[in-house]
Amino acid sequence: MREHLGGLPQGSAAPYTRSRPLPPYRGILAVDAKGFTGHPAIEHEVISRAVPELLKTALVRAGLPELWAERKFPASTGDGYVLGFDPSLMPFVIHPLLLTLQDVLTDFNVMSHGVVPIRLRVSLNVGPLPETDDEFSGNGTARNDTHRLLDSRPVKAVLASHKENVTHVAAILSDRCYEDAVAGGYTGRHPDHFVEVAATVDGKPFAQRAWLYVPQPSGPLYEETPTATDGREAAVREDTHPAKKGRPRSGRVDNSAPNGIINTGTVHGGQSVENHRVTGDHVAGDYVEGNKANRVRGFQGDQVRGNKTRKRS
Repeated sequence: MREHLGGLPQGSAAPYTRSRPLPPYRGILAVDAKGFTGHPAIEHEVISRAVPELLKTALVRAGLPELWAERKFPASTGDGYVLGFDPSLMPFVIHPLLLTLQDVLTDFNVMSHGVVPIRLRVSLNVGPLPETDDEFSGNGTARNDTHRLLDSRPVKAVLASHKENVTHVAAILSDRCYEDAVAGGYTGRHPDHFVEVAATVDGKPFAQRAWLYVPQPSGPLYEETPTATDGREAAVREDTHPAKKGRPRSGRVDNSAPNGIINTGTVHGGQSVENHRVTGDHVAGDYVEGNKANRVRGFQGDQVRGNKTRKRS
């Protein structure tokens, strides 16, 4: 190994130049407290100390004390916590740990009068990560992606839209984590408990297929059609969901609504239709008013103007 020159750190080996053994595969668990920066500064230390203690309590209750005792590259992120673990335990981390963490947070938020309530986003991933037994241990793409998933729009939307007195945990799983542990049948939760999403992060060139799991939902789960982000299309493959396999697929979908409207996207505001009769050689089509983008909100009924009856000769 080359010695450091002039106190400068040694440069890393160039990728793609020679073969080297992969680092050990690790499961990665990261949690983040919702609305941390919105709390007064005096409460930040309380939350930072409480999050790992709550996670430890949930692990013990879920029958996984060894995961905490043998955790790899543990680190506080200020408003959260991250650790690595034996990937063979991933099915148990998904269930029962996430459900147990929901129960622990419920007890904490109900019984801890005068203390700021804590709601957590949870991200789970798996991949090769180096273990160097120092503060730089566990750095790599799998860990970076874990934190990106934790900050992604779908999992943030769940805690924002679900009732704060009911839903205390919202989890997002990487596609590989889901495929290996859930779709593979190793987790004590049916695939129908999970919702496929396109995980994107505002301001970041990140787009991945991922899966939401909410142990105690109190609102609609986040569902979004994958769109191109920074020139890349989110990799979402509907036909790989176990609950959807075997359904016939067609290359084309035809929608028909004589004298009406079909909404395939989201509509904000009202809509109206003007149906004109055929007169001689002139044919007038339907005219649709209203803005159509993303989700359907507000009035969804059709407003018909004009005469819809046809004269018979």
